[in-house]
Amino acid sequence: MEFIEMSGATLLKVVTDNELSPAELASVGVADQSVVRINRQGDIEIRRAASWDVIGGLLGNFEERVKDETGLDWA
Repeated sequence: MEFIEMSGATLLKVVTDNELSPAELASVGVADQSVVRINRQGDIEIRRAASWDVIGGLLGNFEERVKDETGLDWA
């Protein structure tokens, strides 16, 4: 599976109003320095000490938003 990784701070710039709010992201442990990744289906995962946990998803034109904000492509 391919992902684009980013920080929690970058994720906050990517999400839109109809997706996850900053409060919802904080409640599942996303902080500015968190390591998160998004797959091609829009699932958001956060890096925990020994695993990745799915915490939500993105909608719409998320691929364009993610690539624009990070400058990265799927890997």
